[in-house]
Amino acid sequence: MSVEAKVTKAHEAFLAMGTRTLQERAEWMEAVAEALEGHREQLVEVGQAETHLPAARLNTELTRTVFQLQLLAQEVRQGQFLDATIDHQDPDWGMGPRPDIRRVNVPLGVVGVFGASNFPFAFSVAGGDTASAWAAGCPVVHKIHGGHVKLGELTARVIEDSLQQAGAPEGMFSAITGREAGIELVEHPQVKAIGFTGSVPGGRALFDRAAARPEPIPFYGELGSINPVVVTENAWQQRGEKIAEGFVTSMTMGIGQFCTKPGLVLVPSAVAEQAKKAITDALQSVELPGKMLNDRIAEGFAEARQHVANLDGVARMADGGGENQDPPAPSVFSVEAGELGPEAEVLHTEMFGPAAVVITYENSAELLRVLGYLPGQLTGTIHAEQDEDIEDLMSALAQRCGRLLKNGWPTGVTVTYAQHHGGPYPATTALGTSVGTAAVSRFLRAVAYQDFADVDLPPALQESNPLGLRRRVDGEWKN
Repeated sequence: MSVEAKVTKAHEAFLAMGTRTLQERAEWMEAVAEALEGHREQLVEVGQAETHLPAARLNTELTRTVFQLQLLAQEVRQGQFLDATIDHQDPDWGMGPRPDIRRVNVPLGVVGVFGASNFPFAFSVAGGDTASAWAAGCPVVHKIHGGHVKLGELTARVIEDSLQQAGAPEGMFSAITGREAGIELVEHPQVKAIGFTGSVPGGRALFDRAAARPEPIPFYGELGSINPVVVTENAWQQRGEKIAEGFVTSMTMGIGQFCTKPGLVLVPSAVAEQAKKAITDALQSVELPGKMLNDRIAEGFAEARQHVANLDGVARMADGGGENQDPPAPSVFSVEAGELGPEAEVLHTEMFGPAAVVITYENSAELLRVLGYLPGQLTGTIHAEQDEDIEDLMSALAQRCGRLLKNGWPTGVTVTYAQHHGGPYPATTALGTSVGTAAVSRFLRAVAYQDFADVDLPPALQESNPLGLRRRVDGEWKN
């Protein structure tokens, strides 16, 4: 079936989904979760063969994917993302008589989703973008990533079969493959939003196409991040070796193929030599499992690593070398903050693999200056002691990062209610989150109804509150 046919069918499903209940929508999502769990062994086996990821990692990721669907199904039942708001008619309203106005969120329509290379379950066919689009009431046409086509097609069949058996509208989910098909998906007039996880060049190209359409659409792209980590002198003096070990573990986890991998570590010049030695020592015990995800990613990493190694002022602390090694040995470079200006490439180059840069800073003014040069990031981490004043540091990072961590490491993005996985460009192309229950809001828009009879209103806005929602009525929250 062509892209045209699949999008048309998805639009028909969108219209049908609008006539069904929140309970039914939740049950469809739970049916997919149950089916994925039931096909676990087969899915993991195909995933291993195609991605080089170990079984333990794939099983963990599949568990996350199943949980994500179940959590969002619960969110659908509660319906708070509808943000149902009622203002009754009020002749004495402060600015003059107020009509009866009621507002509720509605789904956008067909959503195109592009799968990620590094998370073949959690950010791919049945991943966060797909799950949150379904939760919003949107059908999905998914573009399978070229790095795991067989796994993507198998996952798609499991999803389609489970939805059919659960009684979901035909076309609520379908999958496509190929670069040209992906472009056609972005440009199709019945597609109303895009979810994307991938590289800056690829994502920006599609983002520009989405914006250039006769009807521009939201493009929720997660593109790139180098995730700075700041270490204070006190923190290093108290637990330097532990910090070094934590950094190396986080940097090399999954062969460094995580969007939240710490790529920059900023340490005071006063402890620079200690930090470099501790990090170098910690690297000696690292054994990377398997291979990188695919040849293209391995080649891209080698090119980025070599580019950073050749930059002026950059020194090699631990150079993995051997461009053809797979997995590549971890590499760490160093540079002085005083050498860096606003356009310093070391602050803008993501090495998607086991490599990072240590930046040494003389004082807080120099540290804040360098942080001010950074582009948007998914995460920013601070290692400091409890009695230290880090307000300025937190403020500087909050201006550039979507999630701040203290005395931890950014790899590991739990699926929960308060999670935010996003950040200013180029971390993401929009300011929403792609992880957690708040991700649903990306695929909704608001509609207000003025002076309608109760019987004509959507159930979420009817006076009797048949859905049992928590709503804001005349400025007060009521159940």
